[in-house]
Amino acid sequence: MTRAELTAFDIETELGPLLCESSSIFGPEDPRWLRATLRYEEYLPPQFTVIAEVGCESDVSTVIDYANRNGISFYTFNRGHGWPMTQGNFRGLGIDIHLLSNITVDHERQIALVQGGVETQNLVDTLWKEGFVTPTASCACIGHLGPALGGGHGRYQGLYGLMSDNLVQLNAVLANGTSISVSNDSHPDLFWSMKGAGHNFGVVTSVELKVYPAPTKTWYFRNYFFTKDKLEGLFSELNKLIGNGQPLELDFHFGHYEWNSLISTTDAVLWWSFSYMGPESEAEKYLTPFNNLGPINVVGGAVPYPAMDTATRNGRFSLPCVKGLSKMMSTTGLQQFNVTAFRQVYELFNAYLKKYPALKLSILLLEVYNPAAIRAIDATSSAFPHRADNILALAMPAYPPNLPLEEPAKRLANGILELLMEGQPGRLPTVNVNYAFGWEPLESVYGYEPWRLEKLRAVKAEYDPDNKFSYYVPIVPE
Repeated sequence: MTRAELTAFDIETELGPLLCESSSIFGPEDPRWLRATLRYEEYLPPQFTVIAEVGCESDVSTVIDYANRNGISFYTFNRGHGWPMTQGNFRGLGIDIHLLSNITVDHERQIALVQGGVETQNLVDTLWKEGFVTPTASCACIGHLGPALGGGHGRYQGLYGLMSDNLVQLNAVLANGTSISVSNDSHPDLFWSMKGAGHNFGVVTSVELKVYPAPTKTWYFRNYFFTKDKLEGLFSELNKLIGNGQPLELDFHFGHYEWNSLISTTDAVLWWSFSYMGPESEAEKYLTPFNNLGPINVVGGAVPYPAMDTATRNGRFSLPCVKGLSKMMSTTGLQQFNVTAFRQVYELFNAYLKKYPALKLSILLLEVYNPAAIRAIDATSSAFPHRADNILALAMPAYPPNLPLEEPAKRLANGILELLMEGQPGRLPTVNVNYAFGWEPLESVYGYEPWRLEKLRAVKAEYDPDNKFSYYVPIVPE
């Protein structure tokens, strides 16, 4: 039976009394609608007809059970940062979990109980006040659990591994509305699957994760802007840093090609940021080669760890947190920077932004995380398949959704990926599911070893046989 024609008022009338006091149901006429539905990626977003904003974990099960009984499709979201085009296949009831934001720290066990709607910056701030840290994303405004279910690269991964490596237990709601606990001791195959492909299997309402005493009180950051003539020198020095085995203290560095009229009004520029777990005096020996390149602008300083995202242009009010743009994306993992390829990519990027000025909101994002801890963990221990990558590259041609720039943006994204793959001949593309756009071969996302997708599909058949979780790079396409 389907009652998909039910209005928001109908659903509120029937379902609302079953939910806790802090939960609510609303439709497009409600003033909360824009906040709930505005997304970081506005190209082919999910089409919500009604929102259930849940304030209690138990309400997730109640909402899913109601949706199933009435033949209504459902899709859960948190901060609206999901990217894949496959989300555009959805139409129905949105389950907004951003109110599930409680964090409780068990000092004795060094475990934090974190609800599914927790934002990254909120998690960092709360743990810091308790004297702890854990691997988290490098962007302040996104949810923690979404990236963690895809493996989750982040700060502190050189010491402690991926976000998913630090999950101890998941409290999840299955497609049939059943609430279960998932861990190495309870549903272990599902636990394995949800650490890297978790979007396919259930709604995570809370998790227990490992936390660690903060190893240092302050971090040092340094941000550089370079003009295009410094490109070869920059990537050559970055290759030396990666090849020589960057120290654990050099936790994370990243940068991008961007158009920044404050630095140059004629060409795209290169920006790079380093994060060092320690004082400037120790970081300097690693950063001196970049000083010697002749940057056009340098900003640096020592800050408490919770301020690092803001210091490195990834805070709540930075560009990565701006919603409402359409984007065409392409991505792959890399072993090193092919300097020739990155020059070709720059020339392509620069030419497109000059030809199509509305694309000047675009970036090519390049992330280098310290790989030490994730390489020390058995690659077969979770569904995350790409522990060998040193670099994540993500092309994000962006434009206002009311402009007809889909085709040039798509050509730019695909052209960048083609050049990057030519720069690592013989290597297949490796796609981080958190950066996937939805058109990539599933093997590139979930692993080329045949047993990986076979295992994922077997677990899927057991826990979601009707493929209700099928909108975020689904392992069983619709």
